[in-house]
Amino acid sequence: MKIMYLCITSRNIFIHQPMLLELVAPINICGDIHGQFSDLLRLFGLGGFPPAANYLFLGDYVDRGRQSLETICLLLAYKIKFPKNFFLLRGNHECSSINRIYGFYDECKRRYNIKLWRTFTDCFNCMPVAAIIGDRIFAMHGGLSPELRSMEQVQFTKRPTDVPDHGLLCDLLWSDPDENITGWAPNRERQVSFTFGADVASQFCWEHDFDFICRAHQIVEDGYEFFANRKLVTIFSAPNYCSMFRNAAAILKVNKRLRCCFKILKPRRTHRSGNDTASGTQTPMPRHHGGQGEPG
Repeated sequence: MKIMYLCITSRNIFIHQPMLLELVAPINICGDIHGQFSDLLRLFGLGGFPPAANYLFLGDYVDRGRQSLETICLLLAYKIKFPKNFFLLRGNHECSSINRIYGFYDECKRRYNIKLWRTFTDCFNCMPVAAIIGDRIFAMHGGLSPELRSMEQVQFTKRPTDVPDHGLLCDLLWSDPDENITGWAPNRERQVSFTFGADVASQFCWEHDFDFICRAHQIVEDGYEFFANRKLVTIFSAPNYCSMFRNAAAILKVNKRLRCCFKILKPRRTHRSGNDTASGTQTPMPRHHGGQGEPG
């Protein structure tokens, strides 16, 4: 089966590339997709189809949407075809205990068989979990961890691995920023991992000499949202999420000089004529200079 080939071949590529990717710009960074295959194609239309553009996706390719299989298969095919230009991080939904519940397992079982779902699980267990772009941008799916002291901790995490209920790997895929706290607090909304305040994000960037942190994991109305005086940005790339929200989607474009701007995919608005009035717009992002003074 060709899908099995995609899983096995991409798994082999993942396991031979670092757990902590070190990438160069230019690159496009995308957030959650969640099985919204037609919107994934629209994103590529906005940012450029590979290999015309390099990509880093931040995870959550499956579940909730109707076409998780088409979505993950296209992404894995691009990974195989362009292994040094197309990168996929692991999200919290690339985990058997989660996608067993939120749709991917049922889709695999209905359209193929449970064996295929297990093969995807083996592939997901080998995906990288974080990336550094141009030595200045730190990217992951979820957020920071109180256990994260050095990048070597991420780099030397052994694979294949499931996502544990606590610890560094769990936090990188599950934690959230919270503007209402300082320091760390239990993540009561998700009942797993932590939330962290703006002080934590700023201190982390200062200590590790990063300009900012780039993560996904949360729906945001405009497709992107800043936190901690622009020391962290959330990117979400599934417009009209679950057909329940009117959110936009975003791509963070990073050029060779590490200057950033957002490409925005507006939510669909269906009129009586059936026309889709969504369009792409571009919003600049000021250049950050991390490590140039005390944290805010």
